[in-house]
Amino acid sequence: MKKPKKLMALILATGLVVVPLTGCSSSKDVIGLGSPSYNLENIAFPLKEEVSLNIMTQSSPLAPEDPNEKLIYKRLQEETNVKINWTNYTWDEFGEKRNLDIAAGDVPDAILQAGMSDYDLLKYADQGVIIPLEDLIDKYMPNLKKVFDENPEYRKLSTAPDGHIYSFPWIEELGKDKGSIQSVDCMGWINKAWLDELGLEMPETTEDLKAVLKAFKENDLNKNGKNDEIPLSFIINDGGQDPAFLFASFGLGDNWDHTVVDNNGKVILTAQQEGYKDAINYLHSLYKEGLIDKEAFEQDWNTYLAKGKDQRYGLYFTWDKANISGAGDDYVLLPPLKGPDGTQNVTRTNGMGFERGRMVITTANKNLELTAKWIDKLYEPIQSVQNNWGTYGDETQQNVFEYDKANNMLKHLPLEGTSPQEIRQKTEVAGPLAILNDYYGTVTTMPDDAAWRLELMNTLVPYMKADNIYPKVFFSKEELEELTTIETDLFAYINRMRAEWIVNGKADKEWDKYLSELKRLKVDRWLEIKQDGYDRVSK
Repeated sequence: MKKPKKLMALILATGLVVVPLTGCSSSKDVIGLGSPSYNLENIAFPLKEEVSLNIMTQSSPLAPEDPNEKLIYKRLQEETNVKINWTNYTWDEFGEKRNLDIAAGDVPDAILQAGMSDYDLLKYADQGVIIPLEDLIDKYMPNLKKVFDENPEYRKLSTAPDGHIYSFPWIEELGKDKGSIQSVDCMGWINKAWLDELGLEMPETTEDLKAVLKAFKENDLNKNGKNDEIPLSFIINDGGQDPAFLFASFGLGDNWDHTVVDNNGKVILTAQQEGYKDAINYLHSLYKEGLIDKEAFEQDWNTYLAKGKDQRYGLYFTWDKANISGAGDDYVLLPPLKGPDGTQNVTRTNGMGFERGRMVITTANKNLELTAKWIDKLYEPIQSVQNNWGTYGDETQQNVFEYDKANNMLKHLPLEGTSPQEIRQKTEVAGPLAILNDYYGTVTTMPDDAAWRLELMNTLVPYMKADNIYPKVFFSKEELEELTTIETDLFAYINRMRAEWIVNGKADKEWDKYLSELKRLKVDRWLEIKQDGYDRVSK
């Protein structure tokens, strides 16, 4: 379903003048498409009489056009007697449509799955489009308040530099600290079937790995009579598909944002460390001997996937091998390798199950208590679980859960070959939610793929030297503007040289010039802003 009401229809019907919100400064300037005031106080669900709220959202093209067709929302309406009039856009168009609607003054009561960056939140707060939420949370939202009170780091991460909370967060815990599921994204998957065929042991050092890759290259291990085995493949500078995992054998290592925090709380750019250069030289030595896929520096996901499905890789990198080589036993996790000086490290990714801008309330909203209490329903533990993964008891399509009524608990069902992403896209509502580690075993079971990955994480944790990650700091608008300006050129340069050096082997020769260019691109100022942000959050 698209807009429940068009802006022009509203103007003609009511005679109201809708003020464009770009540049507006206070809620009195905003009319928008909020619901009429119901004058409801001390609200308890279900309401005696049905009322409605107007909310904008986004969803997968696989999901119903009208979100009210989703079983999760049907149940919510029954429980609350609040009907939601949805303005629903598909993922591919949502960002542009949301911005156009806001600029035109076509603003509903709230935006769920808002997809707002920190800069968006601060900009729209300054313009009087969205409201501060901390008082609503403390007064009307016991579920979210409980999460914040018991986990004060989430309240801190949700709070803008001006002291206000402008959005409702998405929180998904899967493992803790170093054992969190997000701690490593670019896992290496090595072809155990090929190792066994050649009678080789799992490599323990970087030199062992080079010898193994040579053996992969020199033998027709896929038995097709062609010399098409690919000893090592990746997609350079592409998150989970990048070979950053190997950099950790040479020092601090590397990750997708080239940022680590040492155990003294110092923020470090990995891409200007000597060990980073040594890792690049090692990868060049593999490239020089023809052990690296020549397409690794230009291939897209589909090309990478196709070769993996054909079992052509000796070693490759990704988040989950099931996505590329399948869930069988032919490929296993590459262990942390010892480098030339004996370094054996696993660099942590700066990832965590937390996003700030999942839902906002606009200044067009005249029913703040009602809206806050409806949103707080989304933070009920058993509701959050469904928001995130899907639901139970749907007679029209495959279910993610079965409901254990005796224990009031949701248990994951086997998916029987169906893609979990496909089911989720059809049934989830995502948006704001909170799933904490202590929910597993009490509110829900853990998904099989997540439990499996956490077991793998346990084998890597002993080698993680860093006690800290760089958290999701809420920077000021001025800081964000400066960081974005610097990063646009700085990271493009780092990533370009990283790829070029692996191929051409000129890292040693060009290193001093490279460090000078990092200075010119304001790396020191970037580090200063990042350090200030880290210090604020870690207090």
